[in-house]
Amino acid sequence: MNILVIGEEANLKECQSKFTDKHNYLFADTHEDAKQKLSKADVIFDFIIERESVQREIYGGHSEAFIFLNTSRLSLGQLQTSSKQPISSTTFGFAGLPTFLDRKILEVSLLKPKQEPGLSRACKELGTPYQIVDDRVGLVTPRIICMIINEAYYTVQEGTASKEDIDLAMKLGTSYPYGPFEWCKKIGVRNVYELLAAIHEDTKDERYKVCPLLKREYLLTQP
Repeated sequence: MNILVIGEEANLKECQSKFTDKHNYLFADTHEDAKQKLSKADVIFDFIIERESVQREIYGGHSEAFIFLNTSRLSLGQLQTSSKQPISSTTFGFAGLPTFLDRKILEVSLLKPKQEPGLSRACKELGTPYQIVDDRVGLVTPRIICMIINEAYYTVQEGTASKEDIDLAMKLGTSYPYGPFEWCKKIGVRNVYELLAAIHEDTKDERYKVCPLLKREYLLTQP
């Protein structure tokens, strides 16, 4: 199977780790570069579509490949309505932020239930079990983890505990693979902040209001 990865080198490596090297991998770091490789791909993992949603038009006439679009900050429904030309290919949403793809179960969303047979076929070829979740901003796992990270920032801001103590407590007490701040570093402060901001905008739920300390660290990462 030919898998086209659109994104960064780290995204390619995570795909190779998740789906093994028995597949043939193609790589493009921009959608412009990807245009020349679409016809060769059986499956496409687009990690950067959220930042360049207008580029979804490149999939307008590519109906044969199974296309997985990173929908951590935008839902499939939002991507579908962000351009005049609808995607004619079979598309699924997936959690494309760092650390969320290379897990035992592939977390995906659908626009329509009738797309599940295609998803089942694609995942069988990829060799991965999958779990369908609602087509909502943040999906499920990224939403939960980033909310935990946000709460950890509130705890530090209030002076209750240090980052190091919180990381240690979460790993020992809950058997999480990383503490909240370790996980934040792996995901990226920018990604965590922007995901929480998108969920808060979508839900208006105060649970997702970004902690000022996290926002300050995010702003320090900006050029």
